Amino acid sequence: MLELYGKSTSINVRKVLWLCEELELKYRHVGGDPSSDADFNARLCRINPNGQVPVLLDGDFALWESNSICRYLAARAQRHDLLPADPRARALVEQWMDWQATDLNSAWRGAFMSRVRRHPDYPDGPVADASMGRWNALMGLLDHQLAHTGAHVVGASFTLADIVLGLSTQRWRMTPGDKPDLPAVEAWFARLGRRAGFAQHVDNGVP
Repeated sequence: MLELYGKSTSINVRKVLWLCEELELKYRHVGGDPSSDADFNARLCRINPNGQVPVLLDGDFALWESNSICRYLAARAQRHDLLPADPRARALVEQWMDWQATDLNSAWRGAFMSRVRRHPDYPDGPVADASMGRWNALMGLLDHQLAHTGAHVVGASFTLADIVLGLSTQRWRMTPGDKPDLPAVEAWFARLGRRAGFAQHVDNGVP
């Protein structure tokens, strides 16, 4: 049986949990926080040298990095609707997944760590304001894309790009701060709400 390591409040673990529901997979979720549970951290570091979650075990095969795990599970299930076999169609899905993991994640750090995590290294002030501004600008880019497709991130069909960006959008919606009206994002987010696992793993009150 598949094993997934990581606390269910982690945005990256929640990506994989949501996908597991979409795929109707049988799996064992091994919850734990490596920052506060020494035994869990030691076990985690044996399978991921970075000591970070999530980690997927499929028999003797270990995989880390949430977007890579999502790609693997979709390919393993031969779900070409989620991760197309056609090289160009697949590249478009992966393009938005990589954008989420790089540009979007980098933009939100100051605002999120300050206003949600209340981390002492991230005081609420100009740095957080600038972070929120960059985050809003990138969410505006997503809104433009969704207005263009009229449905999902890369087109008419739901893909892995919608899973990873759905989690990011939920975090943006829950972080305090001035935000622009993004009607295409809001309409898309409402459509995602009808998907299996969305209420449990995405729009569950955890930013």
